Amino acid sequence: MTAGLYGCADSGSPEPAPTPAPVTSPQQQRSPFTGLPARPGPVLAVKIDNVAPARPHTGLGAADLVYVEQVEGGQTRLLAVYSGELPDRIGPVRSARESDIELLRQFGRPALAYSGSHSGLKPMLSAAPLYPLPPEAASGAYVRDRGRSAPHNLYLLPGRALDAAPKAEPAKDVGFRFGPAPAGGEPVNDHTVRFPAARYTFTWSAPERGWRVAMDGASARTTDGGPLTATTVVVQHVTIRPSKFSDFLGSVSPYTETVGKGTALVLRDGQAHDARWSRPTAESGTAFTTPGGAPLNFAPGRTWFVLAPSG
Repeated sequence: MTAGLYGCADSGSPEPAPTPAPVTSPQQQRSPFTGLPARPGPVLAVKIDNVAPARPHTGLGAADLVYVEQVEGGQTRLLAVYSGELPDRIGPVRSARESDIELLRQFGRPALAYSGSHSGLKPMLSAAPLYPLPPEAASGAYVRDRGRSAPHNLYLLPGRALDAAPKAEPAKDVGFRFGPAPAGGEPVNDHTVRFPAARYTFTWSAPERGWRVAMDGASARTTDGGPLTATTVVVQHVTIRPSKFSDFLGSVSPYTETVGKGTALVLRDGQAHDARWSRPTAESGTAFTTPGGAPLNFAPGRTWFVLAPSG
């Protein structure tokens, strides 16, 4: 399977409303994932279905971080990361992939909720520095929605999931920096990223101080929070190669490499900024800088990372 390109920006003449820095007292803690006042809690990552029958999602708007990953057939799934604020329900939940292990190592030892995995991947998940939480490991944390058809009807009760992983590590610094935007951004109304069989469009909304998310041409909404928005969007160009696993139809599962370095495009405050990313080891956080090497600040708030094919 080949991964094609895939991102194109449409420049317009918006009048971006800068995201103000949060006002905090010296005693207030800030989340290392959002830059907002928060008491960091245990990290819970949830693998979320993202084909059309799985939409609208539930609980996705409460995620601190959302990663868009390519899977079989050029489709995508989401890896949502929570710490502190937990919705009542998250889903629909789907299966884990080998790439998730590498991506999550920068978070220490988080909990990972997923519906299942390839049989050959199970030993790797068990040996990984995370707390695997498929239904058989936390049966009381999952429910089925009778109004939806399987396999798009499995939902996670996140509080119960974390009860099954009491030692999940709290949020820590993973390399993100928050504050004023760098100079030299290009005004952008919207930006589209294309995968072989999926596309995402992020449209700037000054009243909401964020980017409205659209999936495959349709505005993305949640059942519990209305339209999906991201304060910062990072289009991170990565290598996507075949893994050694395949699905039941014989389609090879892609492996998304998140250790290394490359280019990125950071969208914030109605502007696009060229960037570089670097993650030297799996245990390292991911640093984002300007082309000149200065730290590139995100806008305080929720961030989406689109792990887009390079080239």
